[in-house]
Amino acid sequence: MASKRALFGTDGIRGTANTAPMTVEIAQRLGQAAGLYFMRGQNRHSVVLGKDTRLSGYMIECALVAGFLSAGMDVTLVGPLPTPAIAMLTRSLRADLGVMISASHNPFTDNGIKLFGPDGFKLSDEVEAEIEALMDEDLSGRLASPALIGKASRLNDAAGRYIENAKASFPRGLRLDGLKIVLDCANGSAYRVAPTALWELGAEVIRIGCSPDGLNINDGVGSTHPETLCAAVKEHGAHFGIALDGDADRVLITDEKGQLVDGDQILALIARFWKQHGRLRGNTVVATVMSNMGLEKSLEADGMELQRTAVGDRYVVERMREIGSNLGGEQSGHMVLSDYATTGDGLIAALQVLAVSVETRKPASEVCQVFKPFPQLLKNVRYSGPSPLNMPEIASAKAWAEERLAGHGRLVLRASGTEPLIRVMAEAEDEALVTEVVDHVCDAIRALAAI
Repeated sequence: MASKRALFGTDGIRGTANTAPMTVEIAQRLGQAAGLYFMRGQNRHSVVLGKDTRLSGYMIECALVAGFLSAGMDVTLVGPLPTPAIAMLTRSLRADLGVMISASHNPFTDNGIKLFGPDGFKLSDEVEAEIEALMDEDLSGRLASPALIGKASRLNDAAGRYIENAKASFPRGLRLDGLKIVLDCANGSAYRVAPTALWELGAEVIRIGCSPDGLNINDGVGSTHPETLCAAVKEHGAHFGIALDGDADRVLITDEKGQLVDGDQILALIARFWKQHGRLRGNTVVATVMSNMGLEKSLEADGMELQRTAVGDRYVVERMREIGSNLGGEQSGHMVLSDYATTGDGLIAALQVLAVSVETRKPASEVCQVFKPFPQLLKNVRYSGPSPLNMPEIASAKAWAEERLAGHGRLVLRASGTEPLIRVMAEAEDEALVTEVVDHVCDAIRALAAI
């Protein structure tokens, strides 16, 4: 077994399109290695392959298809669909592997590859390391003979299958009739399926970010640019706003006043609603170290527990599976509702929020502001060369900051999984103290970066 991963980051492989690691050669090699890894037994094997709307998706898709076919694996192409749809279809079609070509919330210049096992869950670090090790081997003697090369076909009803799956998560007997919803699909993979699902449930849907051209994904729209949604909700007098990201595995909400509702508030809302209906397993919610302390205190006050993980929805899912929880997520908007999906699903999470509003007959502004968040500040510091996180100067700055917080707040330092950035986050009830400790640690990092 390989001891570490070089290509895979916190969410698959990601980088600038047409440069390493997002090249045709690496994608084809990955298809061969992953195909061989998941081909066990003599039966025909298959992979479900989807993508978002990036121009480079065509290139990466063709390279992956070539790799999988040469390994002897059949490929089912589904075109632009949300990441959770690929996870769902992988299980539904009894495929051996699911692949999503997407760089999520990144600009169109980037692309990425996410892999799902036959159970619909993202691969573990260990499996990714084994696939990387295979990519470094000479695979020529293991590829398919001419008679066993795979076939590629297109699944024409893939979008309809996902739409029905999403609609099935909405409580029976409830409808969205009378609700005006602004939906921002980030010019990404949900641009067809999300508006259709909401409309079929009865909503009046005002679409923005639903006209992809290969270059405009996440460009001034989507969950990374919620100001567009907030303005549109007020302009149209809508009851709700929903913003997805490029591959629709995360979501942010706005209320009828155009006020933003982040992932922590969404988690608290769904947790409270499910607990009242006896649906929250173990009365436990899983979130990451970045989630606000206000969420933790709010859950505790309502008789629930918050368990924290490292940043990344895959780690949230792993903890959920370990403890049997059915609700987890990230402040950024990744919501994992394991009763309905094996990975983050922005549309399904949004439908749960809408269900609370419909059932309680309360406006979004009343149901979505569940707790008062602690003042929280996050700053990113760019560096070059090796990560400075383990240097003694940073350890000293961190110790000083934690002493200043003195048990009344939290400090989190972590390296970005996709960029040469150190993320510095602190929170406490005293906003001035939060700013002081974050600036102190950032200055220490910058001083090293300038050396």
